[in-house]
Amino acid sequence: MVEIGGFQRISLMDYPGKITSIIFLTGCNMLCPFCHNGSLVKRDYSSLHIYDEEEILGKLSDSRNFIEAVTITGGEPTLQKDLETFLGKIKKTGLSVKLDTNGLNPYKVEDIIKNRLVDYVAMDIKTGIDNSKYAEATGLKGTSIVPNIIKSINLIINSGIMHEFRTTLVPGLVTPSDLISISMAIRGADSYYLQQFNPNKTLDHKLSSVKPYSKNILDNACLEINRLGYVGHCEVRA
Repeated sequence: MVEIGGFQRISLMDYPGKITSIIFLTGCNMLCPFCHNGSLVKRDYSSLHIYDEEEILGKLSDSRNFIEAVTITGGEPTLQKDLETFLGKIKKTGLSVKLDTNGLNPYKVEDIIKNRLVDYVAMDIKTGIDNSKYAEATGLKGTSIVPNIIKSINLIINSGIMHEFRTTLVPGLVTPSDLISISMAIRGADSYYLQQFNPNKTLDHKLSSVKPYSKNILDNACLEINRLGYVGHCEVRA
């Protein structure tokens, strides 16, 4: 069984072109200071409602007349031992399945892709593909995680499955120049989304005083990425 810490019945934003339900799984193998899902990441059961897996599958079945897809997010879904079994149960409903991941567990990602358990994969690229920068942006200082990130990137791009990569632009952790190096690292990707940083309700409360980049900076970065042509499409998400 997977541990489900949240459920949103309808979203028009999380699966491009489809009306989706969102399932939030608990736990994470990163501690990104800008994360908004601290209770899920830390498994703070005092503020979480844990759903029974069959209850959620029932809700999905009841919603089949107006949803087209299910988004599995977290936390980090690939930490769940029984994730593949759960994805298989959702696939049997006929709904499309999207998986959100941070890419730190490429072997799980590979297994899911190989068994065609998802129809869409979204991977977060936290900052420039550099060990020291990635360690700071993920709260995993003293570790070398970039090889796993690169492996997941390549698995996803070569999967034949619809996919996207995305970066939240946190001043101090991500610079506009990082975005060019990231777009080179994901060369051949379907889509790359730049997301505005929101200083409210972050894992590290010190970030509440950080002013987000202007929309103009994000727009210009996206224009340059599209001009370079490394990815199929770059777009700014609010």
